[in-house]
Amino acid sequence: MTPDLVDRASTPRAVLFDFSGTLFRFEARDDWFVDLLDDAGEAFVPERQADIIRRMVAPVGLPEGIEGDDRTAWERRDLDPELHRVGYLALLRTVGMSNAGHANSLYDRVLDPESWVPFADTVEVLTRLADTGVPIGIVSNIAFDLRKVLALHGIDHLVDAYALSYEVGAIKPEPRLFRAALDPIGVPAGDVLMVGDSVKADGGARALGCSFALVHDVPPADRPTALLDAVAAHGIELRD
Repeated sequence: MTPDLVDRASTPRAVLFDFSGTLFRFEARDDWFVDLLDDAGEAFVPERQADIIRRMVAPVGLPEGIEGDDRTAWERRDLDPELHRVGYLALLRTVGMSNAGHANSLYDRVLDPESWVPFADTVEVLTRLADTGVPIGIVSNIAFDLRKVLALHGIDHLVDAYALSYEVGAIKPEPRLFRAALDPIGVPAGDVLMVGDSVKADGGARALGCSFALVHDVPPADRPTALLDAVAAHGIELRD
């Protein structure tokens, strides 16, 4: 699937990537929901399982039914690991999972590096960019150390800069989070491409002068070359 290319400037000299929905995808497995029951004592059928996972990885927006302190936790979840858990447990209550033990069991899957599946061209695009000498940064609204996910796949060393919201204290589309990746790389924003799955969040890099390419958060099998296509469409020639 060819990505939607929002804008295009001169050939970029560095590339920033979003994490969830761009490089990796949170992919549920059937066994996660074994013995998990909703508030009516019913098992979660596959359709409900898929809906829960979709809600858990939505990049922006306030889920319906989250109010009061839970709303504050949700809105600030990517700035603090404790608020992240509180916010997600609130989300799970809105879909009928009020049992704290069951909700925590599912939430803990988010923190497990093995729960994150790379898109088909993730390893290839990062490897070829690094081999070509193009600096790489990851900019993510996240409250856990995603370096562990990349390390599991042996590619953490390919990334030159990590700008993670809970470490920086800023959330996309705030320019400060993108700047936290740009400064260590040392490439002017006008010479940098940002690749992500959210125009609102990831597209915030354009405020600094970066170009931007949109990819879609779909099952990996439906998006085999989107990252490579985005890089190539902006004129970056990768070494084989």
